[in-house]
Amino acid sequence: MTTAEGDNATSSSSDVWNLPNILTMLRIVLVPFFVWFLVADDNHQGIWRWAAVVAFAVAIYTDKLDGDIARARGLITNFGKIADPIADKLLIGSALVLLSILGELPWWVTILILVREWGITALRFFVIRYGVMPASRGGKLKTVIQTVAIFLYILPLEAIAPWLVIVAFWVMMAALAITLWTGAEYVVQALRLRAAGRRA
Repeated sequence: MTTAEGDNATSSSSDVWNLPNILTMLRIVLVPFFVWFLVADDNHQGIWRWAAVVAFAVAIYTDKLDGDIARARGLITNFGKIADPIADKLLIGSALVLLSILGELPWWVTILILVREWGITALRFFVIRYGVMPASRGGKLKTVIQTVAIFLYILPLEAIAPWLVIVAFWVMMAALAITLWTGAEYVVQALRLRAAGRRA
């Protein structure tokens, strides 16, 4: 290996092992713990349920923190661009599926959200030859509302205040509506991007 090659390898490694990327990897590692805690509770609304709440809250906080640090310190890397959305989808997807398995969230809600999420991800890869589809404001709002809805669902609401179950449902319906709306917007954006790319 030449010196230049060694420098490039070192640089590449240091790019991956920066604080934002480590936080992203921590979020991925937290997913199986979150899943295990929620399954272990098995609808008993006990200590394991609270452990799942804490794991989810920590994971969501690392999502905000790694983005803030990456932008503030100029540590945005290719690894981060790929790993960050994967970590988000693993966390959100596993939460939705588990809530449906536990009978707390209708399967049709989970299926619609997941089809939209993975469908738009596939669409991004399909049109990447024509350009990058950036996250829209609606897309960011969608993520926030989804997160709030899931957080409300995993809280042991029946033990805290039963009426909050209704609040959680309507927040989830709002998240679903925004999810589908922004999905349609991304489809239109992708079609325009593809048309512009072909003309060019």
